[in-house]
Amino acid sequence: MDRKQRKSLFDSKVFWMIISLLTSLAIWSYVVSTENSVVTQVFRGVKVEITGEETLRNSRNLLVTDIDTNTVRVEIRGPRRIVDALNSEDLVAQIDVSKLSRAAYASMKYKIVYPNGTETRNLSEVSYSPETVNFMVSALNSVSIPVRGGYDGKLAPGFTAEPPVFEPSSITVTGPEAYLKDVSYAWVSFGIDQVAETTYTENASYTLMRSDGTPVSPDYLTSSDDTVTAVLPILEVKEVPLSVELIEGAGATTANTKVTVTPDRITLAGDSAILSGMNRIILSTIDLTDFKSGFSESYSIPFDNSLKNVSGITEAKVDIDITGLTTRTYTVKNISYINAPENMEVEVLTNSLEVVIRGTEEQLDQLSSDSIRAVADLADYKESSGAYMPLTKIYIDGSSELGAIGDYPISVNLELN
Repeated sequence: MDRKQRKSLFDSKVFWMIISLLTSLAIWSYVVSTENSVVTQVFRGVKVEITGEETLRNSRNLLVTDIDTNTVRVEIRGPRRIVDALNSEDLVAQIDVSKLSRAAYASMKYKIVYPNGTETRNLSEVSYSPETVNFMVSALNSVSIPVRGGYDGKLAPGFTAEPPVFEPSSITVTGPEAYLKDVSYAWVSFGIDQVAETTYTENASYTLMRSDGTPVSPDYLTSSDDTVTAVLPILEVKEVPLSVELIEGAGATTANTKVTVTPDRITLAGDSAILSGMNRIILSTIDLTDFKSGFSESYSIPFDNSLKNVSGITEAKVDIDITGLTTRTYTVKNISYINAPENMEVEVLTNSLEVVIRGTEEQLDQLSSDSIRAVADLADYKESSGAYMPLTKIYIDGSSELGAIGDYPISVNLELN
């Protein structure tokens, strides 16, 4: 073929079409032969998966623990086009434990599970490493443990908190005995970054703890509750003064009477609505005509049962001193009665009374017994007959600043007509 003929051939479209077809057939033949060639590939890190655990737990009260490996190595042989499409993340080494029936150490072979759509009929597993997976089949037990915890926030000034309360106050933990034996209590930390001035409530998680205060791994353990309700009762704190009420008389007034209360105040904690209206606590009402110049007595401190006594003091002592006054005894013979019914005959059997009068020295020097009267009120004896001892009220004519100290009964005989 001369040069001119060769040039005509290369310029021919038919020639190049034939060449293209032959090239495509060659490439196709190569690819097909390559894809269908048998290869062997190692897949590492194939995840181990346990199935049938729910059946094992529900029907036999057993649980798989302490698996010695989480991944395996498997060598797979098959057509290149299938093997090359696989990777370790798509494969699963599956172990079915649903047929196990008792607590024991177990060693089982696994089955390689391929992705859906994989042509597994042309695949074979050449080797496994390890060939078996070892684990424990453990019996399940349950224990009830208390819930404890602490508030990790702050309290506003002027407030205090009672111990936190948890609902439920205990939880049930279920798992193998080997893991349960370390569980002592459930610890709740709540209120982080909070500043509380009213009762604080939070739905909180908890951590299983050993008796020494270190956390327990929750692996293989289940609890009856995932969270607990933590409540921190907050109380207002208030310092409340202690005092007494005085009934003035017999020359004694608040001006010449010194009252000392020891202690003079206590600290209470409780509901703000109650404490807001509490400005003082009255220990007692004291009549100044019941004693001459000095008085000392201890009283229990009364307060609402809903309040907490932060001070812990339950009793206060009251001392009273009357200054600038003195006392003198007078014999009173002017004894009478009032408010007797018309149908009653009254016989006064007492002829005289020794009455103690309190006042200044100057006032007492000017007082005579004739100015003092003892009067019994018989209003409460309208239906009475016989001998009685009603109290009298002591009157001092011409003076409102002097008065009698103490009680003065007289003897009377009453007869109804």
